[in-house]
Amino acid sequence: MKAVIAVGLLFLLQNAIAVDPTVPGARDEPFANVTGSLDNHGVCQCSVYLPDTTFPVQKVETLEIIAQMLSQKVDIELSKVSKYTRAIEIYEQKILNITLRVESMEKTSISYTELDFQLLKIEITEMNKLVTQLKSTLTGSNVVVEQLFEEIRNLSLLVNGLESLDKHNILAIRREIVALQSKLKDCERDRNQNGTTTPHLPPGSCNHGGIRNISQPYVTQLNWKGFSYKYGAWGRDYSTLSPNKDLYWVAPLNTDGRYLEYYRLHSSYDDLLLYKNARDYRVQYGEGSGMAVYKNYMYFNAHGSRDMSKLDLNTNTVVLRKTLPGAAFNNRFSYAGVSWQDMNFNVDENGLWVIYSTEASTGNIVISKLNETTLDVLSTWQTRQYKPSVSNAFIVCGVLHATRPVNTRKEEIFYTYDTNTGREGRISIIIDKVMETIQSINYCPADHKLYVYNDGYLLLYDLFFSPLLLL
Repeated sequence: MKAVIAVGLLFLLQNAIAVDPTVPGARDEPFANVTGSLDNHGVCQCSVYLPDTTFPVQKVETLEIIAQMLSQKVDIELSKVSKYTRAIEIYEQKILNITLRVESMEKTSISYTELDFQLLKIEITEMNKLVTQLKSTLTGSNVVVEQLFEEIRNLSLLVNGLESLDKHNILAIRREIVALQSKLKDCERDRNQNGTTTPHLPPGSCNHGGIRNISQPYVTQLNWKGFSYKYGAWGRDYSTLSPNKDLYWVAPLNTDGRYLEYYRLHSSYDDLLLYKNARDYRVQYGEGSGMAVYKNYMYFNAHGSRDMSKLDLNTNTVVLRKTLPGAAFNNRFSYAGVSWQDMNFNVDENGLWVIYSTEASTGNIVISKLNETTLDVLSTWQTRQYKPSVSNAFIVCGVLHATRPVNTRKEEIFYTYDTNTGREGRISIIIDKVMETIQSINYCPADHKLYVYNDGYLLLYDLFFSPLLLL
């Protein structure tokens, strides 16, 4: 490039020296002559007209300045081209990395958040700005830049599409949770203004007058194994030593609705929501969706028997197995609409319980308080409520609460049995559900919530209690 400019400059300089158009009488020829003549002495005389011999120094200096400026511009443009070439290589690698991340999201769809999408959008916007700058500085058509610009545009469309699809509705669910919590606070504020306050209960407290109402369901998510795993249970571990400790568990049964084989643990509620930091385990074998977790142990009915199993969650090892005396098993007296739940383990403020039936009780509900260390039966209560007519049951502060279906979208808590007094009762508290069948209900004294497994969906409910009546 510089050689071409130098040749052009030399050519212009030669022409400037040869012909100066500003000199009067100047012609295209470098010089001119005329016809000669004889003087008085007979000597031949000739006249020659030479061009202006003044050298055009000013014009040459101007040309030199212009040539220097052109040379500097060429150097700058060459530097830009080199810089943008390196930048294109860097951003091509970034596009490749982002493409791999997007492909991973498409395949798994289980670990992305709104922040992930925002970061992707920021990176794509930055690359888009760079390519726009490249297009404005490089004259003419550049195939590489045009192709890069098209890839960035397609990638942006793909990210927007992924965010809108959101296969597991994680973002929508989290927004819905925030909205529901806001509505709940408004509702609680209205109740406070009306003078019907709900007492604040610390973890493990029974300082109330019993369940008064229940919230709308918070749809946490679909269980991690998918919609086909309709049967199972989930909940939060409760320990009197560390009531605020977080350990969430999800245990979907196999698709036959009988075998407990796999379960998953999360150390926080956020991890559970986002399917993050999960610990998956396998056990052989539990039966039915009546399992519960207490003090880092899972309790369940051993497959094909009337035995109770105690599983250490730290080692995934069954550390104890003991027969529950007289318990019916092999789907003899399971809940209505839910098979194989002959034993329903429960945890409340007082410890570990099991709900079941016996042949002697002719299928009516039997409640036993267990020693969680030895699985010995400490006390037993027999009710007059037929177990196969109940859809599920749970215990709060020693009071059994039984449910039954009203229709495909509503359930009713209709029966109670207070082990503290031995009294039965009839109530009517409506539970909204998202699917037809409730497979399990687990109560956690740490937060006073119900953890419901509803045809594969994990639902969460707040309980509202009446104030304790002082006599």
